[in-house]
Amino acid sequence: MYFLTGWPRRLLCPLKSEEEPFHIHPNSQRFYFAVLSETQLSIWFSRPSVMIVSYIESVKAAAQFGFYQQAEWKPDDSMIAVAAANGYILMFDVVGGGEDKYLYEPVYPKGSPRVKVTPGYKEEQCAPALSLEMKRPIDLEAPITSIKSLQEDLLVSTADGYLHILHWDGVSNGRKAISLCTVPFSLDLQSARGGPSLDLEGLYIRDMEYCVTLDGFAVVLDDGRLGFISPVASRFTAEQLQGVWAADVTDGTCVAVNNKYRLMAFGCASGSVLVYMIDTTTGSMQLSHKLELTPKHFPDVWNKTGAVKLIRWSPDYSVAMVTWEYGGLSLWSVFGAHLICTLGEDFAYRSDGTKKDPIKISSMCWGAEGYHLWVITSREEAELVENMEGAPPPTQTKQAGILQFHLIKSALTVNPCTSNQEQVLLHGEDRLYLTCGDPTQVPSSSSDGPNTPHPHNLAHGLEGSPLHHRSAPSPNSISQGLSTLLGHKHWHVVQVQPHKLHSFRIQKFAAIDTAGQCIAVAGRRGFAHYSMSTRKWKLFGNITQEQNMTVTGGLAWWNDFVVVACYNFTDRQEELRLYLRSSNLDNAFASVTKLHSDTLLLNVFRDLIVLFRADCSIFLYSIERRHDGPNPSACVELLQEVSMSRYIPHPALVVSVTLTSVRTETGIALKAPQQACMAESIMLNLAGQLIMLQRDRSGPQVREKEDQKKLLPFCPPVVLAQCVENVWTTCRSNKKKRHLLEALWLSCGEAGMKVWLPLFPRDHRKPHSFLSRRIMLPFHINIYPLAVLFEDALVLGASNETVLYDGLQFSNHCLCPLEVTFPYCTVERTSQIYLHHILRQLLVRNLGEQALLLAQSCAALPYFPHVMELMVHVVLEEEATSREPIPDPLLPTVAKFITEFPLFLQTIVHCARKTEYALWNYLFAAVGNPKDLFEECLMAQDLDTAASYLIILQNMEVPAVSRQHATLLFNTALEQGKWDLCRHMIRFLKAIGSGEMETPPPTPTTQEPSSTGGFEFFRNRSISLSQSADGIAAGKFNLQKTFSMPSGSERWSKDSDCAENMYIDMMLWRHARHLLEQVRLKDLGCFSAQLGFELIGWLCRERTRVARLDDFVMALKCLHKDFLWPFPVIPACSTSSPFKDGHRKTGEGRLLKSQSADSLLNSDMDTAPPQASARNSNHTWLDGLGALGPEPKEMNTSSSHGGPQTQEAFLSPLTNKTEECSIGSATDLTETSSVVDGDWTMVDENFSALSLTQSELEHISMELANKGPHKSQVQLRYLLHVFMEAGCLEWCVVIGLILREATVIKQVVNFLDSPEVPPETVQSIRSGLLGVDRGETVAARVLGYKPFLNLIRPQLQKLIETAVEQVQPEAFQPGASNPNSKLTEPQPGCPRAEDSRGPAPLGLALPSEPSGGLVTEDGGAPEEQEEQAADEGAYDCTLS
Repeated sequence: MYFLTGWPRRLLCPLKSEEEPFHIHPNSQRFYFAVLSETQLSIWFSRPSVMIVSYIESVKAAAQFGFYQQAEWKPDDSMIAVAAANGYILMFDVVGGGEDKYLYEPVYPKGSPRVKVTPGYKEEQCAPALSLEMKRPIDLEAPITSIKSLQEDLLVSTADGYLHILHWDGVSNGRKAISLCTVPFSLDLQSARGGPSLDLEGLYIRDMEYCVTLDGFAVVLDDGRLGFISPVASRFTAEQLQGVWAADVTDGTCVAVNNKYRLMAFGCASGSVLVYMIDTTTGSMQLSHKLELTPKHFPDVWNKTGAVKLIRWSPDYSVAMVTWEYGGLSLWSVFGAHLICTLGEDFAYRSDGTKKDPIKISSMCWGAEGYHLWVITSREEAELVENMEGAPPPTQTKQAGILQFHLIKSALTVNPCTSNQEQVLLHGEDRLYLTCGDPTQVPSSSSDGPNTPHPHNLAHGLEGSPLHHRSAPSPNSISQGLSTLLGHKHWHVVQVQPHKLHSFRIQKFAAIDTAGQCIAVAGRRGFAHYSMSTRKWKLFGNITQEQNMTVTGGLAWWNDFVVVACYNFTDRQEELRLYLRSSNLDNAFASVTKLHSDTLLLNVFRDLIVLFRADCSIFLYSIERRHDGPNPSACVELLQEVSMSRYIPHPALVVSVTLTSVRTETGIALKAPQQACMAESIMLNLAGQLIMLQRDRSGPQVREKEDQKKLLPFCPPVVLAQCVENVWTTCRSNKKKRHLLEALWLSCGEAGMKVWLPLFPRDHRKPHSFLSRRIMLPFHINIYPLAVLFEDALVLGASNETVLYDGLQFSNHCLCPLEVTFPYCTVERTSQIYLHHILRQLLVRNLGEQALLLAQSCAALPYFPHVMELMVHVVLEEEATSREPIPDPLLPTVAKFITEFPLFLQTIVHCARKTEYALWNYLFAAVGNPKDLFEECLMAQDLDTAASYLIILQNMEVPAVSRQHATLLFNTALEQGKWDLCRHMIRFLKAIGSGEMETPPPTPTTQEPSSTGGFEFFRNRSISLSQSADGIAAGKFNLQKTFSMPSGSERWSKDSDCAENMYIDMMLWRHARHLLEQVRLKDLGCFSAQLGFELIGWLCRERTRVARLDDFVMALKCLHKDFLWPFPVIPACSTSSPFKDGHRKTGEGRLLKSQSADSLLNSDMDTAPPQASARNSNHTWLDGLGALGPEPKEMNTSSSHGGPQTQEAFLSPLTNKTEECSIGSATDLTETSSVVDGDWTMVDENFSALSLTQSELEHISMELANKGPHKSQVQLRYLLHVFMEAGCLEWCVVIGLILREATVIKQVVNFLDSPEVPPETVQSIRSGLLGVDRGETVAARVLGYKPFLNLIRPQLQKLIETAVEQVQPEAFQPGASNPNSKLTEPQPGCPRAEDSRGPAPLGLALPSEPSGGLVTEDGGAPEEQEEQAADEGAYDCTLS
């Protein structure tokens, strides 16, 4: 509402005096300020803030009258009354110096268009020259306690218990005195008035203030009692006064009245402020609310403030400033929302943590329009400040100072029609603060769904959330939405330049259009508007027109027209004007409607204007856009007049007037949806009471044609709510979010916010009798609301932040630098979610169906999961920490409600992890067992959430249970390739093992409960598909031997002898077996690289078991598919017949030449130095695999037929330079790319230099077409190297076949002669190759390997010759081997899988792939391997 900004300013008195000022009092317009010191009366001007004149009492007169104490202005500013200590009232005439007498002359820059021809420029810019003349004093013969102006009279209370009514002229009619003892007091006006009911002997009025709208005086007596005195008739006489007491209050100190809201604020000695209202029926004083500092905000507040010293309402009566005896300032809204306090944080503490003394105030008042607070500090304060600064001892004269605090305020305070906007607009004395985001941003709807950004810190009201702009704006909505309104924390600050806008000496009104692109500002005279897009002001071209109008009822925007309610000084006429934004600001282009009474308030709803006038009537006008001239114009027509004089006691009490489409019965809106957009009701904020007048549809419904001519009358008013400060409603409609858009939002001060929510029947069922209405739901928020984003379920606001600069070094001044005493104040944008409050309130009232409808309409909001978490968290904290049993707990209802949404599991676990452990039992008693929730996550494949539940289980269950669940999750993560999660799970399982109480002893007999038991659970309950559920006896594992193996791995560090490691290794080995059995070599490589699995050592042990391979044809097909490797293309000329001898020789020579290059590449890989491969510490060699999709379905057919388009398809990945570079760097095989490049350039050169035969050209093109993606080639070569190192010769042969490496086959066949190779291996290789050969012959060359088999015919022949017995390939059945045989104990001679470092250069630290280095065939960037959850085999890749 109001916010401090910057540092305060110190105004120094130009006159040297040893007297300090102690009292300041403004005139009615707050342009002049009377400042008192002991014998001196000064008048200050507001802007510029300078002293105009000073009257100094003579020594003789000062001895007679006594020191000055208080001052009061006459309402027309022509006189000042000063109360002196000896009971005298001194009257001063304020005499103007004539038209041309001014203290200052403005100096304009040369060539300035605004020279002295501007009418009234001196009144605006120059302080007038005034003089003070003292008239004869009035002696009241008793000390004066209070002095107040009362229209033409002056009311003075004295310490002898009398009220004196004086005339300002001091002569005519003498004066009246009323004894307080004669005023009858009672608790209400209905009591018997038979004389005074309280003994008032010896009492007097300590403080009093007149309230115009209540027509009476609020008084504080010297014994601390509070009262209200009102006249029975219009004049004050002893017989015609009556008073009421406030019950049970005896510590009152001061009083201030609020005329707009009919409130009386009484300060108390306890430090709190009691705000009373007068009950209209009984006339008694009723406590409305309290303004008091709570220990929640200020823990050390008790007995620290002292009694309330002063209360001052702002000029618009929307806030009250309070100060206490011991110092400090505090600001509250009219109904008790706390805004600012200087008793805490940077105001009270220095940057080194030491405490500052609060500023003590002797007098204060608000400046014009509430932009300044003029403060006079107490004498002790000034002396203390000087002593702190080490100033020289005070001399005879010193300069007095007044502090001036700067404030900015919301536009809602004076121009409430801005409440239907979604922007926050603040204005200060010479600048505007605006929250709309990037002006180039297209306004977008907030229901765009997933494109909306995610606020990160919504728990604390979105402070500091860097939200990104939305990408998909909806053109059908004019809501600005999240992107522009929450784009950043910065304000758009628009400066109002005083040298351009002379009449804007002070801003009175400001309004912003719906799109947030144009601002209209009105000063004391005229108005102007500013465009955010062009950053330019548009002013009146004719200064006389500007000076001849003043805005009275406010400003509003209707489309691109500015709607102004103003007074025309020339015609002395109230007018309603509309100015087109795009045309010049001139009355010639304005649409003017004459009005018959002063306009107090203005608002716009769709194409209607509503005016509230000073005669308490409401006028409705329709606006229509016309294009009859060169410029569009607006036609305004009076539709309806509604008299409210019966219901409104005083026109100044109306705070705001709003047209809405809100009705009490939603059934009517359902029958006729077009009426939802009509102006159905008028909302009137009458002194904090929200009154609704809705159209009377009880009579016969007239037809539409007649309805257009005569609008329906309004029903009698209904009070909807009390203590209302602001009202928000929108004229937009959205079928998906009817709850939020057809609701009414209220700000109610300390009571928080309220929403008047419509209740709809579900799925267009027949509405229930109890559901066809609305419900008022209250809720508290942590910020002061300034705007509501209806669809986004957000409240926007602002808050004061402070910055300390007390570390600055200052030389000694006479006065302490304010930059050290006070922090620098800034205003921050804030926002807060309110949806969880509304859902909770609906659930409390058993309106779960409505809550579900509302939540489903908002489920697309980016912070909807956060809303659910907040709701659970708030209810859990309240109920679980309650000291008394809760008869009807809400948490089970909330839990059941959240299960309706897919994010139920995440919501519960996130809430639990943000809550302390002591509340978990209460939470899971309501939402379900965490073990069940964990299993639900596994079934839903939501592994990350399951991992969070695992942390819950670890804290709530015994270690064995958490190990079982961790095993389940670990295996599932392995299956899905979630490598990050796998690494976390390895750490987690080790932590469970190391943290258990029952550490298993190193004897195999007692292993069953702790180590093997968990493994048994894993074997029987695993989601893995590769193993049967046969149990394994514990004795099968020779754990003793495993522990005695040498440990060279850093992975298990110091606790490598822990059984937990064996347990984890078993799972890793089992997964590797599973992958190898299914011929998923690519996944096996990923698994090894990501988890640091020692593949070579494990393969060494498994080469006679699971690493054996019998069905070569099946393996070849799997690898082709897995690595996107094309089947060999057979030339069309050779499909029907084998090669002729001549062609075969040349083709063979050409192929051998190419293979020699490939073998060179292979030898480079084999001889790579270990240092090069150990250079990278990351273990990711297949990071970008997921980017390469599977083979298209047409691949087999096209490649087998050898179409020309297929031959080109496999060139594009190889010629992509970025890919080659990235792969080269990613594999540390630095020669690979260059060798490949050289290979192709060599072919190109040969192509151009030699004249080749047709068959040679075919072979070259075949060779190019038969290569797969470069990355797959690198991966296959790496795997070939790994299998070579591990001695898995069958796999080497298969990979050699795919790569068509004759040297690999040759090398393997030569190695088979070695006595170390078991005969089973020789037989499987021989039978496998024969199977491939036979398959090629029988299946009409499905694989296309016939030419290559012909090439390696000598090696095949050698195999057949060396074979001892024949084995039929058809006898091979995959999976026929016993799974238990694969889990036999490791051979003692073999090192552990992870320890076999050996000389293998590529089996060490595996190089990493830089992200984004690879480009897939379709141009997309590769995805991270870890992020491929279940889509590992579902690639989508087109090779072009």
